[in-house]
Amino acid sequence: MDTRRFGRSGHQSTVAIFGAAAVGDVVQTAADVALELLLQAGVNHIDVAPSYGEAESRLGPWMRRERGRFFLGCKTLERTSEGAQAELQHSLMRLQTDHLDLYQLHAVTSLAELDAATKPGGALDVLLAAQRSGLTRYLGITSHGKDAPSVLTEALGRFDFDSVLFPVNFILFADSVYRDKAESLLRRCRRQDVGVMTIKAIAKRPWPDPTPDQNPWYEPFSQPEEIARCIRFVLSQDVTGICTTGDLRLLKASLDACRGFAPMSPQEQENLLMEAGSFATIFE
Repeated sequence: MDTRRFGRSGHQSTVAIFGAAAVGDVVQTAADVALELLLQAGVNHIDVAPSYGEAESRLGPWMRRERGRFFLGCKTLERTSEGAQAELQHSLMRLQTDHLDLYQLHAVTSLAELDAATKPGGALDVLLAAQRSGLTRYLGITSHGKDAPSVLTEALGRFDFDSVLFPVNFILFADSVYRDKAESLLRRCRRQDVGVMTIKAIAKRPWPDPTPDQNPWYEPFSQPEEIARCIRFVLSQDVTGICTTGDLRLLKASLDACRGFAPMSPQEQENLLMEAGSFATIFE
């Protein structure tokens, strides 16, 4: 599988980054099958969070045995230093490791949340302390929703984060406003040598009849050829890689698409954007 340099970390991350939300509500045996699939595909980067159900605990036995194989990123939803410190220690315990490679402010979706996390006594203080003490090597920030590019652009102006994570797919990029802001963010990341992870590559639309336990919470494209086309589009942007979807049934097709990646021409991308009107952004 192709790798790309993850910003200034210098890590050569596989273009498929395992989104560990996929093992948040499965038994350990199912998680083991997924992790074996990752090893077979050569995936070397994992993204997890304490808000992903039992995902940290499912990864724990693998991190104890295979820690050196993976660049491991984790996150905190906490906005205060006290809450983030407790969450960090809990994550390390569940992941059965003594350090992370990347620790991120998670799902910062508004400037008010950014203010809370970055002010004195906010969660950013814990990220900095963790880096100083060797509990993490790099610091990042993630955002969801249509304001994600704007929030992350502001975040990079306030603090020199090593990575960002935000939604990129062809349906979102058919919205010229979102696309302009996202491409501006990507250019800034290139200038500042910031690693870029993406989410929602294969998001198709909101579920027509959503239920609380659906995983993922949006309806994904599910046919292998659809998945391949969606992933080709995202990986044709100036990003490090995609975080795989929360549906384990789609993991193999996503990994196959990443292994078979060939860049989309500008014309192919424009043709795909013209189809976006048949679907719906998941953030409306």
